[in-house]
Amino acid sequence: MFARRTLGSETGSAEWQAALAAGWRRSDILWERWQERGNAAWASGDVSLARRRFFFAWYLARLFFNRGDPRTATSIANVGFIAMEAGQFGRASRHYALARRLWADVPDILDDLEFRPRVRSSLFHLKMESRHRETYEANMRARIANFVNEAGQVLEAAEEGAPSPHRLYDRWRGERPAVFDDSRKLLGAALLICARKRENPDRKSGD
Repeated sequence: MFARRTLGSETGSAEWQAALAAGWRRSDILWERWQERGNAAWASGDVSLARRRFFFAWYLARLFFNRGDPRTATSIANVGFIAMEAGQFGRASRHYALARRLWADVPDILDDLEFRPRVRSSLFHLKMESRHRETYEANMRARIANFVNEAGQVLEAAEEGAPSPHRLYDRWRGERPAVFDDSRKLLGAALLICARKRENPDRKSGD
């Protein structure tokens, strides 16, 4: 029911049409949006809404993504996060253990990652990207590899019941590519993992 309402209200948007034109499936678009909204709901304190969004994304991943897809590991981890926050520690531990095993294979796909040309604000920047394409892609690959590594560390900490050592979702809006390619899928998988943040050591109790 919710999926039908989402499809009906959003399929006409420019972003949705751009994603489909780039070869994304509806499941790809919905997964990203549900994970975004799950993270946003959690950040705003709406635990019930976060739980629903993460479970929708998890079911979607089970239906349409294979186990080697990084988004499958993210989906499992976020369901584990909800279980952990509900005090279901055994269930959470099993989810995180599986997510970590799947995530261990993610670095292997970096070499084959597809990068489509980014939208540039000027002809100069467009020409520069085209002229130095290999350097640009190498830099992007290294940057995403760093996020993949950090996501693995977040999953490891979560399985141990520790807070996240890195900010993930906080960086998603700024890092999210404007184009719909494989790099966006992988970046979403890394940065849309929901985790409890580490407390600020400089913050005084009662402030």
